[in-house]
Amino acid sequence: MSSTRSYSKTTIRNMLLRKIVHVILCCCGKMSHKHFIPTPIFAFQTPDVYLVQIHTKLETQVPLVRNRAFVNGEWISAASGKVFDVIDPANGKIVGSVPDMDASDTAKAIQAAADAFETWKHTTAKERSYYLRKWYEVLVKHHDDLATLITAEAGKPWKEAHGEVSYGNSFVEWFSEEARRTHGEILASPTRTKEMILIKQPIGVAALITPWNFPIAMITRKAGAALAAGCTCVVKPAEDTPLTGLALAQLSQEAGLPKGVFNVITSNRDHAPEVGKLLCESPLVAGISFTGSTAVGKLLYKQSSSGVKRLALELGGNAPFIVFNSADIDKAVDGAIASKFRNCGQTCVSANRFLIQDEIFDVFVDKILDKIKTLSMGSGMDHSCSLGPLINTAQAHKVNTIVLDAIKKGAKVHCGGRPASSLGERFYEPTLLTNINESMMCYNEEIFGPVAVCIRFKTEEGGVTIANSTRQGLAGYFFSNDVPQLWRVAKELAVGMVGINEGIISTAEAAFGGIKESGIGREGSHHGIDEFTYTKYMCFGNL
Repeated sequence: MSSTRSYSKTTIRNMLLRKIVHVILCCCGKMSHKHFIPTPIFAFQTPDVYLVQIHTKLETQVPLVRNRAFVNGEWISAASGKVFDVIDPANGKIVGSVPDMDASDTAKAIQAAADAFETWKHTTAKERSYYLRKWYEVLVKHHDDLATLITAEAGKPWKEAHGEVSYGNSFVEWFSEEARRTHGEILASPTRTKEMILIKQPIGVAALITPWNFPIAMITRKAGAALAAGCTCVVKPAEDTPLTGLALAQLSQEAGLPKGVFNVITSNRDHAPEVGKLLCESPLVAGISFTGSTAVGKLLYKQSSSGVKRLALELGGNAPFIVFNSADIDKAVDGAIASKFRNCGQTCVSANRFLIQDEIFDVFVDKILDKIKTLSMGSGMDHSCSLGPLINTAQAHKVNTIVLDAIKKGAKVHCGGRPASSLGERFYEPTLLTNINESMMCYNEEIFGPVAVCIRFKTEEGGVTIANSTRQGLAGYFFSNDVPQLWRVAKELAVGMVGINEGIISTAEAAFGGIKESGIGREGSHHGIDEFTYTKYMCFGNL
């Protein structure tokens, strides 16, 4: 919204506006009155309501942007005063700037969470349920603003961003209910003079380190469970998408969460290693919950070993997507498109290898090619676009390297196979490759981009063997109308989650997590809260 319309309709309105500008100037320090332009808010259908826009180096105006970290109920800068910019991957413009915090700043957040835990742990399950419910209601009220923010800093298409907000909010709603269902046990005593019970208690301060591909849902899935259990949180969002985490902090404050219970710190890549190390090694931190790459997860695992921290790790995937001869091919193609191209292929459960049985291979390739050609690329703010950009130039380079490696080694390109440079340096054309062999990077590595690779197999046993020939085991998918085969393959796939005739499997009600090098622990469902509690045994004697 912008306008040059005069705002001096009355002396009173002028005085009020000058007062608002004066307050903002006092808070912002270095800015001058030239940064502020009065603008009518036409959405309210009244000329008497005005918005003061801040015209600084921000190129993309979006709601809920905060430029400070949130610690102990206060908005603070890094002690060094350093900041880093958050970039809209669709156009390279600056969305906002946030503090570049280091270990000393992180220590303050940890201490704030530790202090708050001494009170928060004594709240009742009903009280924690109330706080989470209030937070959920505030999140729902700001649904559109959160979706806009996600699109701006993560590049997600508008429709997908809205879907993520609903998905992310569902975890806060779910754990507001689960808070009251954290039960203990009464044991049958083997001795007449003793009674024995088990109770659940919160582990303490939880450090939540989250990725950029789901900037709201990965925080709420962890924080909802931690807060419901009675833990306090220090959240470290990914450096590419910190603004959504800060928006969640703002809305938690609006919901009335006590100070120090939910803290959000931000740091650039340069300081991320020292921040992560302190979170893992601080004796005040009881548990680490991390979603991200397998390499970083292993490092955090190692760093946490000295303090024997509680760990929940959701790491990389290399998901197989098997289509058997008996499958409904049209439904399989629809499931494949949903699984592969959601968020431009940048999801940990994205189908990475399409394993297609011989008899239907050519038909499947033709049908999925037709579907891929209907995908439209562009800025997520354009509601007609179904594919946005990759998160950053490093990711775009990685995807292109994987595709060029496959082409060099004999892969056939049916569509795409190159950057969409006319749209911007972070866009990559949706790509379909066949003639894939084991020597190719795309066969062995998680692509994390809009690239579908199709591999032939002959028998059920052969398809399952290929599917399981990886050290990752997060998610797997298969389509079949053979009922006995459904049960056999579902049990044989070496993954933590299986989509059976379905390409989208995530929900708050289900346990999310992998096996092998894809992580430990579960998120969501009634199991999610277990990652933030320990079981205490009490034995009452001489009764």
